Amino acid sequence: MAISKRKFTLEFKVDAAHRVIDSGRSVREVAQELSIERSTLSRWVRDERRRAEAIDTATGLPLETAERNELNRLRREIAELQKDNAFLGKAAAYFAQTPPKRRDSL
Repeated sequence: MAISKRKFTLEFKVDAAHRVIDSGRSVREVAQELSIERSTLSRWVRDERRRAEAIDTATGLPLETAERNELNRLRREIAELQKDNAFLGKAAAYFAQTPPKRRDSL
């Protein structure tokens, strides 16, 4: 029985790579989450880091070290804020389903 090879869009590859790059999570963790091979994701991350280092999308010029560090810091911060928002959304839904118990006053 032949194993069919999965095809991924460029958008999926870049998104998967940024899950590792921006959040600081391990390649193994993200690969398991996405059900893909670790070596495949490692290659995507390497390629995306090279591409990001090569060009600044606004000017077309290479990023300076300080700019690259700031960009990476902001991407990590965005990833953390997105996690916080997801958690708060789940917490709000939970509390909306279970109203607080009322205490009878004496």
